[in-house]
Amino acid sequence: MKLYTFDAAPNPARLGMFMQYKGISLDTVQIDLGTQEQLSDAYRAKVPEATVPALILDDGTVLCAVIAIVHYLEEQFPDKPLLGSTPEERSRVLDWNHRLFSDIFSATADAFRNGHPNYVDRALPGPDNIAQVPELVERGRTRLTKGFAMLNEALEDNPFLAGKHFSFADIDLLAAIDFAKWGARVTPDESLEHLQRWRAEAKAALTG
Repeated sequence: MKLYTFDAAPNPARLGMFMQYKGISLDTVQIDLGTQEQLSDAYRAKVPEATVPALILDDGTVLCAVIAIVHYLEEQFPDKPLLGSTPEERSRVLDWNHRLFSDIFSATADAFRNGHPNYVDRALPGPDNIAQVPELVERGRTRLTKGFAMLNEALEDNPFLAGKHFSFADIDLLAAIDFAKWGARVTPDESLEHLQRWRAEAKAALTG
């Protein structure tokens, strides 16, 4: 297996924390998004989607979605499970993964990529040129504010997002909050006490 990634980017950060927690080490190549190396002919020959992370399996299969990569790695490295140990736990983790990607990650990406001068014609990831829509910046920030309030409510009676155990859903939320801070300039309000409590406990669980 070989992993192509860029540690500073939000989707690679999700995978990086997953691997850190489980103690997984892979043959890894950094693809510099700052120089748009992901758009180079050499990288697109391996990963036509021109995104990171990408895991290339020994049989040549290319996995580009973080959720697919972590499901594959969970099977290969089952110790310290992060995707649930029962059908109910697995379904809750996956449900939160989807909600976070739809409500938090996508809102942040809208605010970031539609407002940053370096992404004038790169409003969506991938090889195609997509024009920015400036109105999506404020909409993204509004969605984030509402999303953080929803998460605070969901965490009122649960120590972690998917229940009693630290999971990949919590890793996704840690990555999402970091991305929102620098990408959309939005952080959870201090009044969101359950979310703030969760964040401290999730960080402690991640580092062991």
